Amino acid sequence: MIESGKNTSTQAIHRRRPLSLTARVTIFVALAIGLSLLSIGYLVQSEVHRHFVEQDAEELQVMTQAIESVLSEYIGQRAELSEALSRAISGHHGVYFEVRDQQGEILYSTFNSGLSAKVDVYFQVQGTLTDNIQIWQVGDATYRGMSNVIAVRGHDFRVATAIDMGFHLSFLASFRHSLWLIMTLAGGITIFAAWLGVRQGHAPVQDLSQSLRNVQADHLSERLDPASVPRELQNLVESFNLMLGRLEDSFTRLTHFSADIAHELRTPLTNIITQTQVGLSKARCEDEYRELLYSNLEEQERLAKMVNDMLWLAKTDHGLQKPEIEWLDLAGEAREILEFFEALAEEKHIQLLLEGDAPSVRGDRAMLRRAVSNLLSNAIRYTAPGQQITVQLATAANEEVTLSVQNPGPKIPAEQRTKLFDRFYRADPSRARQSEGAGLGLAIVKSIIEAHGGRVLVSSDHEGTQFTLILPQQRS
Repeated sequence: MIESGKNTSTQAIHRRRPLSLTARVTIFVALAIGLSLLSIGYLVQSEVHRHFVEQDAEELQVMTQAIESVLSEYIGQRAELSEALSRAISGHHGVYFEVRDQQGEILYSTFNSGLSAKVDVYFQVQGTLTDNIQIWQVGDATYRGMSNVIAVRGHDFRVATAIDMGFHLSFLASFRHSLWLIMTLAGGITIFAAWLGVRQGHAPVQDLSQSLRNVQADHLSERLDPASVPRELQNLVESFNLMLGRLEDSFTRLTHFSADIAHELRTPLTNIITQTQVGLSKARCEDEYRELLYSNLEEQERLAKMVNDMLWLAKTDHGLQKPEIEWLDLAGEAREILEFFEALAEEKHIQLLLEGDAPSVRGDRAMLRRAVSNLLSNAIRYTAPGQQITVQLATAANEEVTLSVQNPGPKIPAEQRTKLFDRFYRADPSRARQSEGAGLGLAIVKSIIEAHGGRVLVSSDHEGTQFTLILPQQRS
């Protein structure tokens, strides 16, 4: 039953699969060509049919005029009239006529009995001759005829003329067959050419797809050449190259991040294992075991802090760590943070100074305090005793609030400043093992400020280094 359900689902997916681009374009071209050819065929047939109608009408009119001329000349001469009427339309083939007097007596007729019976003579004094054209069917023969009343010297004559349409109908049938055969062949050739053209037009797409299949995770440095594809695909290739660049950068960062995690976790774990092995190597007193446990606890706390920081960054990257927005007095928050770090600064003989003022901002109190605390902790760690750290508040001209933390120290090269906010990165690797941090503090600062819609800037010269937090100012 499960296998049957799976097969049914697979079949449903196949049924819902959309048509290919080649099929769509070919169907559209086929419909357009079909409608065009049908319209052309109909118009051509109508035009040929109209031409035969006009030709027959003209022929019938000429016959009627010839008969009228004979009647005018031989009226009252019945014996000569019949002979004259027999010569009236000589030279015409497949034509027939019948002349009756006003009492309905036939004066002359080339009609057969069936055609005579079909003639419906009625009076028509005004109007063109073509208004009186009719189609008469006698057995297997078809005639186009016309009946009129002709007044000659006060006498009315009923004249009916007809033309055998056999040749016309045969020609029209043959013409219709040839026309639709030509139309069908032309349509088929055109649709095939369109299909072939679409296939050839999609060839660069197929080549591009094959090139994309060759891109592997270990060959992300490869790039496609936009000049080798048609103009319509150049934007696609350039976009794909940009995507490859971002993927390559992300893979590189992920690789380094994984290596850094392993490196950072290995040191405290190695310390814990080594200290535990040393402690178990021989019997020790209670104080020695207590000291060993304290040492292991420090390493474990360091591990816990590192794991918590990594989890916090992961949640922030995936939008799971949302700021709890409220109005904050940024100056008051900065003073409280400085008071918290005052004891640590005095222990290292470092002076903390707060300058400037700033309006209230909307933000998450805990997150913003953590960002400023990370900057102050980092500044204290790399500031020599007897120096001064300055925290400055200001309002920028574009209605942005800034908080800067400046500490003296050696200049950080430009190539290192671009990496300061990378995870596990330290501008001074020599202090990596002496530092309490794991290289995640500045990465957390950047995530917090960007979550508030702001940005972080860093500048460094021979006088010191300055980190600036820029937050948007929202009016209450």
